[in-house]
Amino acid sequence: MTKRSRRKFSADFKARVALEAIKNQKTLAELSQQFEVHPVTISKWKAEFLENMSVIFESGHERKETQESLERDQLFAQIGQLKVENDFLKKSARKLGISDSAWK
Repeated sequence: MTKRSRRKFSADFKARVALEAIKNQKTLAELSQQFEVHPVTISKWKAEFLENMSVIFESGHERKETQESLERDQLFAQIGQLKVENDFLKKSARKLGISDSAWK
């Protein structure tokens, strides 16, 4: 018995399938047969396409700002996680009797 690997679809293929789903000329079952993709997957691609279609009309500056704000949010989340971990380690070290100066 051989293990089947997951298929990977290009962004172009996903966009084409999503666009066909948006047109509503065929049912999801028909599109599923035509493109050999599960109907749930087509629905997800359609929803993602509709959610992100405004990006097409954004200027380069707006797109850069959006990307920078996403990066900033990720960095703030990482800082918050590191702060929580650091506080936990300090508290644990105090319980074990290790002074702060020993690990600075």
